[in-house]
Amino acid sequence: MMSDLPKVEFAFPGPLRDQIVAAILSGAKTSTTGLLHEHEHEREGEPLPVVGDRSVVVDSDDRPAAVIELTEVRVVRLGDVDLAHARDEGEGFETVAGWRAGHEEFWHGPEYRAYLDEPDFTVDDDTLAVLQRFRVVRDG
Repeated sequence: MMSDLPKVEFAFPGPLRDQIVAAILSGAKTSTTGLLHEHEHEREGEPLPVVGDRSVVVDSDDRPAAVIELTEVRVVRLGDVDLAHARDEGEGFETVAGWRAGHEEFWHGPEYRAYLDEPDFTVDDDTLAVLQRFRVVRDG
């Protein structure tokens, strides 16, 4: 049952989340990036996600949209993110630099900094990222 699975939220509710959920449903998005710092902040004491974990993707209205299953989890420096990962995020990035700029805009934005309760939060090449690859196992 979907209700037995943990919920996964991409970005914050609104246009970006809606775009991301649409990309997941179309098959364009098969990878995502989180920050190890965020994982430590949000899930203190919980282990990192592992291959085989399943979760329910929710839309901006908190409605189930799909069930995804992790097929790969890697922790790497932001400076080491590869082009295949950036492209597979399904957000139209054709270069790692473009991917990085788009993500830094999110991570350095007021919503993300408020979420972390760290008004001066920034990332650099040595910031550890949790790269996850997934597949849709069921549409919502």
